[in-house]
Amino acid sequence: MAEAEVGSGEGASEDMSLKDKGNEFFKAGNYLKAAALYTQAIKLDPSNPALYSNRAAAFLHLVKLNKALIDAETTITLNPQWEKGYFRKGCILEAMERYDDALASFQIALQYNPQSAEVSRKIKRLSQVAKDKKRAQEVQNLRSNVDMAKSLETLKSEMSEKYGDEDCWKDIFSFLVETMETAVKSWHETSKVDPRVYFLLDKEKTQADKDAPVVNIDKAFESPHTHSSCFSFLRQCAEDSFAGAACLVAPKSIIAYPQVWKGQGSRKWRHGQHDGFFVQFESLLLRKLWFISSSNEMGKTLCRDPEVLDIGAHELLPRLFKGKQSNSS
Repeated sequence: MAEAEVGSGEGASEDMSLKDKGNEFFKAGNYLKAAALYTQAIKLDPSNPALYSNRAAAFLHLVKLNKALIDAETTITLNPQWEKGYFRKGCILEAMERYDDALASFQIALQYNPQSAEVSRKIKRLSQVAKDKKRAQEVQNLRSNVDMAKSLETLKSEMSEKYGDEDCWKDIFSFLVETMETAVKSWHETSKVDPRVYFLLDKEKTQADKDAPVVNIDKAFESPHTHSSCFSFLRQCAEDSFAGAACLVAPKSIIAYPQVWKGQGSRKWRHGQHDGFFVQFESLLLRKLWFISSSNEMGKTLCRDPEVLDIGAHELLPRLFKGKQSNSS
């Protein structure tokens, strides 16, 4: 609480009495009565910055923020070198969630009173708030603007080399990007993905109105037996549907077999205990495997960029498409 400067004369004496009464009500938590008494005092001494400072504090407690801000500005106008006006303004702007402006005001207050521990604490706290706010916005932007095409940019040249025909590999690339983006968005919203295999049909060999099959594989990784049965079924699906490519999506949490992160040596898992999901891409000429790890930032689930795994060491399913062997790992 700011101490008002002692005035002179009868009016000043009454003014101080009103201020002191206001202070007592303020300390007792009766901010409405305190504000009323400060207002009466201001009428008697309209150039006393301490009165506006105190009324600003009362208005702040009453959440009359616009009125409080006007009083803080008046305090500064009446005594530009008194740090209390800037401190009041900073507290009010903080309550308005105008954190950058509040921080600037506290920094001016500190210039006029470098020893103020109270102001230093405010600056430290708001600096952290600003940092957290910036990171929260970054996290939200990352969650909202999922761009797998950018993450997979280096795959384009490899696909071009393997497939040759541009229309062919671009369709496959778009299929892979769409599947991965859908999975990431699902993970961001629900912290899970459905374990499924998506197939891309070969347009030249398939009826135009035929839907590409999507196979649920939630039981596939329960045991060696279910794994083998699922693999046989998926390979048959790939053959019967004339699929040109397939994309498997599976959360790490459901995989009891094969636990591809348990290997040692060249098969050693390098992603710790991170939660996340796998994406395994299958085609006749190219096979790829990624792990997309997940973390919690600023209270939000955030997927990291996909990390390429050695499919020879960590494959979730053996090769789905029979034919010419791919040299890709």
